[in-house]
Amino acid sequence: TPTKLVAEMVVEKLNEEGGINGQKLELIIADTEANPAKTASIAKKFIYKDGVVAIIGPTLTDAGMNVKKVVDKGQTPTFMTVGGDPVIMGGKFGSYKYVFKSPQRSSIAVKRLFIYLKEKGLTKVALLSAADGFGKDGARWMDKLASEYGIEIIARESFGTRDTDMTAQLTKVKNARPQAIIAWTIGPAGSIIAKNKVQLGIDLPLFQCHGLPDPKYIELAGAASEGDRMPATKLMVVNELPDSDPQKAVIQAFVKLYTEKGYDKQFPINTHSGYAWDAIMMVAGAIKKVGTEKEALRNEIEATKNYVGISGTYNITAEDHNGLDVDSMVMVEVKDGTFTLAK
Repeated sequence: TPTKLVAEMVVEKLNEEGGINGQKLELIIADTEANPAKTASIAKKFIYKDGVVAIIGPTLTDAGMNVKKVVDKGQTPTFMTVGGDPVIMGGKFGSYKYVFKSPQRSSIAVKRLFIYLKEKGLTKVALLSAADGFGKDGARWMDKLASEYGIEIIARESFGTRDTDMTAQLTKVKNARPQAIIAWTIGPAGSIIAKNKVQLGIDLPLFQCHGLPDPKYIELAGAASEGDRMPATKLMVVNELPDSDPQKAVIQAFVKLYTEKGYDKQFPINTHSGYAWDAIMMVAGAIKKVGTEKEALRNEIEATKNYVGISGTYNITAEDHNGLDVDSMVMVEVKDGTFTLAK
């Protein structure tokens, strides 16, 4: 729902400013219900019935993977708002020619986290990862990048995203005596891990993934979230950014509009809030330059350079259909019930 509201907000803004080359944008919305099969059906409807120029979304990695073949066959530029990398990876993951994504790659978030851990001398870690596509993607990147940053994963456990207790997994990783615990999941599971850790009296720092910087995390975990750290977009700590940061004014304008709409009352700003905005803005910018012919539009999106967005400054290439680097992320910490820059 927050993604839908932001999409409506940005389209309304663009249309109020005259649309694109004098033509209004039309937004067609459908609810995937987090169902990969339904998501693929919706993508087919968009392409073959509605005749859309481009698709924004979906919001979940597993659903996104189910859409890749559909949009490739339908040759329709698709800007996903998913966390996992496989949607823009080729080879065994299938063609990503028509797929782009606005959230940071999992690999970028892992790098940002590992840089911070190395700085703090936390080199022996335990990993708790969700058994879904997003969790597996994070674990895969941690395995691949750990040695590069001098990090050793000395224990690992997995869990289901709907599990309501992780004490068994936490007890096992505690016995391995790591210096820190990393949890890689989105949704309520991360908060459950935080609470279970405190309940077990485990006195180790907990690091969450880039999907959890959200007031909901603090609400669900309560006092147990205090001190937890995680990589995030700069959106979460915009007022702490230096004025020299080109993103600061862009993010502040977004927050002002979001707040004026009253969306913050129901859906407080979180790290995901800007993904649909950035995706639509980049697609709209490409349409403005080359029009709506799909192949030309796809090529123009792929040529995006120096787009200063909510989630980072994007430089997309044929090899990288995301275009964000580690400098687009900061480490945040829960302090006194709110997110601040981690020291």
